[in-house]
Amino acid sequence: MAVARNMAEALFSQPMHGRPYLVGVAGGSGSGKTTLVRALRNMLPPGSTCIVSQDDYYLPMDKQVADSNGHVNFDLPGALDLDLLADDLRCLASGETIYRKEYAFEQPGVQERWMEVRPAPVILVEGLFLLGHEVLRGLFDLKVFVEASEAVQLERRIRRDARERSYNREQVLYKWEHHVMPAYRAHLWPYRHLCDLHVMNETQHDRALSVLGDHLMRQAGVAEMAGQPA
Repeated sequence: MAVARNMAEALFSQPMHGRPYLVGVAGGSGSGKTTLVRALRNMLPPGSTCIVSQDDYYLPMDKQVADSNGHVNFDLPGALDLDLLADDLRCLASGETIYRKEYAFEQPGVQERWMEVRPAPVILVEGLFLLGHEVLRGLFDLKVFVEASEAVQLERRIRRDARERSYNREQVLYKWEHHVMPAYRAHLWPYRHLCDLHVMNETQHDRALSVLGDHLMRQAGVAEMAGQPA
């Protein structure tokens, strides 16, 4: 089994049909972007995908902007180096490996680690502001918009930030009202119509996952090895 896995990883280390297939997955905070992307990675054969997160391109704290109450607003396109993200995606599309530090989300004592991201036939990119950046938007072969109601997104955000970032409910609600939703309405929603596929993720995304998974297998040229008809 281990031998078969290693063989698959070796075969998928380079695109099978020209350059990799780039998929941009955008959506609001708590919409389920990360969950969908990870599910797609797990659905496809080992080594056929790599994941790039917009969150790993946050600028240093001394370059962040605070709001009128002195709270740093991370929910702005200018909080990230999106040009560098575009450069890294070009490198991956050319078959080069990239190295990035994983962003630690203001967690005291958490050491940011270096990540090695190797090119793969399918490159899955997830983030809030992928659509509003013209250069980034132009790199994607497929653009996906993940949606959920504001109530569902907020509930997910409260649970996630308590679990992963040690924010209390008051902190989450402040960011939601003053940072998250204004940014969503100004920098994400206006570009929704530019996506190729919309995924409603109110409770589950099983059907969308199946459709996307089949499509990506064919684009990556891995359908036959995965035991599916080409």
